[in-house]
Amino acid sequence: MQCPSCQNTDSRVLESRAADGGRSVRRRRECLNCEFRFTTYERVETVPITVIKRNGNRETFSRSKLLHGLSRACEKTGIAPERLETMVEELELSLQQRSGREVSSSDIGELVLEKLKILSEVAYIRFASVYRQFSGVSDFVATLEGINATKAELTAAIRA
Repeated sequence: MQCPSCQNTDSRVLESRAADGGRSVRRRRECLNCEFRFTTYERVETVPITVIKRNGNRETFSRSKLLHGLSRACEKTGIAPERLETMVEELELSLQQRSGREVSSSDIGELVLEKLKILSEVAYIRFASVYRQFSGVSDFVATLEGINATKAELTAAIRA
């Protein structure tokens, strides 16, 4: 590992421990040349996921882009940012576990909506309005009626 201070490649590990919930290893190192101490992280390298956009363009999956969209949808809903981080991690993990390395943006959007429906109806409506490109009040009403129908079905199933 190259020292950030003197660029020497000889260092020794002082301490190692799990980070990011066990998905990476944090190592404290010391340069054998200048004795500068620094931290490195070791993660499993994953094959990048390619997202196929509506217009047919392809781009690499960006967790920060997804997190930004979720943050916007969840503004002023009281949902903790840590919960959104966890949600993005879960979504990314489920995408990584798929056999194909390409996924459509609509598949990602539907996965997000499934999770938001449980988490917050307000965030669900906000995200759906952008993702599904609502063009008017009728789109909002139809979505709200769908949520109410789902609630009614769940209530009936619980009572039965």
